[in-house]
Amino acid sequence: MRLRGPRFELAPGDGAFPAALACVPDPPRHLYVVGDPAALQEGLAVVGARKATPYGTGCARRFAGAAARRGVVVISGGARGCDAAAHEAALAEGSPTVAFLGGGCDEPYPAAHGGLFQRIVDGGGAVASEQPWDRKPRPYMFRQRNRLIAGLARAVLIVEAGLPSGTFSTADEALAANRDVLVVPGAITAASSRGANRLLYQGALPVVDDETFEDALFSLFGCLRQEQWPPAGEHAAAAGAGVGGPGDAGGGAAASAGGAAGRAGMRPPALAANPVAAALAAQPLGMEDLYAVARASCGSAEPRAWLMERLVEAERMGLVARYPDGRWGPAG
Repeated sequence: MRLRGPRFELAPGDGAFPAALACVPDPPRHLYVVGDPAALQEGLAVVGARKATPYGTGCARRFAGAAARRGVVVISGGARGCDAAAHEAALAEGSPTVAFLGGGCDEPYPAAHGGLFQRIVDGGGAVASEQPWDRKPRPYMFRQRNRLIAGLARAVLIVEAGLPSGTFSTADEALAANRDVLVVPGAITAASSRGANRLLYQGALPVVDDETFEDALFSLFGCLRQEQWPPAGEHAAAAGAGVGGPGDAGGGAAASAGGAAGRAGMRPPALAANPVAAALAAQPLGMEDLYAVARASCGSAEPRAWLMERLVEAERMGLVARYPDGRWGPAG
């Protein structure tokens, strides 16, 4: 089938050519794109087994959807199983997604995913390849394609991978391109998770629940966690006690991811009043210690959102930075 939509041939040096791909080993000489080239931005690659288990496709949908809801472009390879589940989750959130093909864009593989590829284009995303339009896919092209998936991504999330596997090779390409590798662990008895678990043994960042994934998104993209606060069932009690009201002396006006101060059109708190920056000026702290600072200082605000808001502000001001060991501390 021939995909419908605008077509582009991009080369290094073109304004629309993604800068991230200029840094990968053996950069592509051309990119053939159907869709919107603006979708070719640094995002999160979500990849996994083609012969995926329900666990693998479920994790792909879960985490790709969470990233898409926060405006992060989901990148994958359009293959059966986990890749397709990741693209579908992004489309369900109304977010652009990018599929890199092994062969040319006029020879989409698998052919059964022609409808998926068309919906990616129609949804503001892009289907791309370094192969000419009508080049038929060959097995070696998919390994070459994997370096483009890893290269465009700021990090690669492996949701399920056996040994050996094309998914495992994408992790290799991510490391070669100096990208982060995140991995969802699987059962040690499952052949479909041997590659994923081996990557964890080798030092990949484990994604063990929604919180660890949201922390990774914050570290990579500055995305704040989105959750309801107070928890369901506590709104009535909070309202009756006056918690979070205009006169709340506990700082409830800073509640939620955006902060009530931002909703009211007020500027963020003065830097001198940022307890997070003050704590980090004294010594580097890990996330658990920072949560303790938040719980002690946030009043009726949701602690995690309150913390992330102040971390983002302090980082933008150049006062704090994240260290290689995962702790936060004074910048410079």
